[in-house]
Amino acid sequence: MTSNRWIILAVLFLARLTMAFQFQSVAALSPLLIEDFGVGLADIGFLIGLYFAPGIIFALPGGAIAARFGDKRIVALGMALMLFGGAVIAITESWNVFAAARLVVGAGGVILNVVLTKMLVDWFAEKELSTAMAIMVNSWPVGIALALLVMPPIAAAGGIVSVWWTIVVLTGAILAVFALVYRAPDGATEAPTTIQKAAFPATALVCAGFVWALYNAALAMVFSFGPTFLVQVGYTLTSAGSLTSLFMIIFSIALPVGGIIADRTGRKDAIILLSLLSFAALMPIAVIYPSSAFVLFCILGVFFALGAGPVMTLPAEVLSPKSRALGMGVFFSIYYALMMVGPRVGGGFAQSTGDAGTAIIAGAVMSLGAAAALLGFRRVVRP
Repeated sequence: MTSNRWIILAVLFLARLTMAFQFQSVAALSPLLIEDFGVGLADIGFLIGLYFAPGIIFALPGGAIAARFGDKRIVALGMALMLFGGAVIAITESWNVFAAARLVVGAGGVILNVVLTKMLVDWFAEKELSTAMAIMVNSWPVGIALALLVMPPIAAAGGIVSVWWTIVVLTGAILAVFALVYRAPDGATEAPTTIQKAAFPATALVCAGFVWALYNAALAMVFSFGPTFLVQVGYTLTSAGSLTSLFMIIFSIALPVGGIIADRTGRKDAIILLSLLSFAALMPIAVIYPSSAFVLFCILGVFFALGAGPVMTLPAEVLSPKSRALGMGVFFSIYYALMMVGPRVGGGFAQSTGDAGTAIIAGAVMSLGAAAALLGFRRVVRP
């Protein structure tokens, strides 16, 4: 085990990347799932959102459970659930069993999302938190981009089942690395299971949760329905996946820059608003004029990425070390509730209009909602 916090960050990054890779499998292979199971876009949206459903139940107590049994043990349990659910998906031919297994891997993902974030704050609370958080958050778009890039070719070469087993192997390998390398920092706070009102600013935390949830819901409309939209306007499945992956790759490259700028300038809110408003303004243009999709996807991959790291530092402004674990549980409960509903809503719009682009436009509206939530946060909390 190591005491180098940047090596620890790399391990946490890999664990969260695995979660994103597994999550994105449904969207990356949605045309094949529609064909194999005879379902529609609303059903695909339901399956995407189903991954987040366990978060409504488990995110809030997740931090307290980790405090009781230990962060490392609980993260290992989460990855074991991802491993088990992934194996069930690989062997089943039933839509209902597939959906149930999706719930299992989602439960594992909930545990990772809540506890890994708390672990990161434990290691970086004293300095460079925005930078470290931006790198950590980057694991999500990197995992999604990787899924969009490699899953369609793997499915084309070996069938969709080969993709499911690839996910299982990756999850098992990263679980082994995490178990061997991670350790808690010296003096890490094991949070109590009760919350004192004075130490738990609920209004500010709810506003911060809405900023993060709506930011991610807007992003989810792109990587969930972008491939289907691009196929709809004439791209092949592989090229549609590659273009959506390009957006996510550019997003992942630019994402740490937002954290670095926020740490060095202190202009966190300005960076977040630039990110949200550029998405709300430009993404509908890419839908209305699909010939511009390549250029706008590249531009938005840069601007939208800048806000992610700074947004994730908002809870740290209002949570004391003793309230951190349960506070992050509340933060992620809001995130999971909206992320479960968002893809279903987007898929419903797409199916009712016969145009997957309407789901992406809905994402632009969600981005505006995130900007409003940030303003609400600042009415309560002054930087």
